[in-house]
Amino acid sequence: MSGSGNIPMTPSGLRKLKAELKHLQTVERGKISREIEVARAHGDLRENAEYHAAKEKQSHIEGRILDLNDWIARAEVIDPSKLGGDKVVFGATVDLLDVESDKTVTYRLVGELEADLKKRWIAVTSPVARALIGKKVGDIATVQSPGGTREYEVQEVRFEDPQDEAPAEG
Repeated sequence: MSGSGNIPMTPSGLRKLKAELKHLQTVERGKISREIEVARAHGDLRENAEYHAAKEKQSHIEGRILDLNDWIARAEVIDPSKLGGDKVVFGATVDLLDVESDKTVTYRLVGELEADLKKRWIAVTSPVARALIGKKVGDIATVQSPGGTREYEVQEVRFEDPQDEAPAEG
């Protein structure tokens, strides 16, 4: 996901990235440095599996820090609670009726870095989200899925910014 364009995300998504970055920089970096020191003290580095494992872990942490810094720098924060209207756009929470099964499902359209299927937060680039963009209440969205074509009727479109597990800033 590295590149040059802006990355759309919600305020809560940006808070999560910043929290992860801070944790990596203030906690994990120090921890891995200590692991490397301990492993180094065990002697011959050529055959020291602990040392090599720690160095590899350090490399992953530093790579993740670079990615997070890049994503934060390119974040285009869109606050769903400041949006409105009746069309499905980025940040919308949408209640859908599965026309075939008559079951209702709710999805929230978020940035790729925020997508979380357990929460039913789907990436705005996903097939379902792409089928929903621009639709209004009462419209039918047709989604091509591995199991065939599914049709969803848009029941409700709302805009909210769940505070999820982030502490209030102030």
